[in-house]
Order: sequence, then C-alpha cells, then structure tokens
Amino acid sequence: MQLNPIPVLQQFYENSKRLLSISYKPSTSEFIRTLKIVLLGTLILGIMGYIISLIVGLIV
Repeated sequence: MQLNPIPVLQQFYENSKRLLSISYKPSTSEFIRTLKIVLLGTLILGIMGYIISLIVGLIV
C-alpha cells in the first residue's frame, strides 16, 4: 500500500506559510536577552556536568 505524498506536502507547505506569516524578526535587545539566557543555561549545565564527572571520578 503506497501513500500519496502530495497532500502531505501541500499541508506542510500551508503550515509553513502560516508560521512564516505570524513570525517576526526580534529586536536587537530581545535577541541579546535571549542569547544571554541561552548562554547562562549552557554554562550552568556545563558546570553541573563537570561537577558530576568529578564526583563520579572520585568514587570510581
């Protein structure tokens, strides 16, 4: 049984068009704020991973 990919692609195209029509380019301040939050989260996760690695290394 083969599925026709045309309706699926048409639905994807319509959904993509709708998404692009409601999206917007962030302002510089909004972009900087988002960047700071992402970098802070990455730093925190990295530090937590390093600490867990140290603890496991000392135990084993």
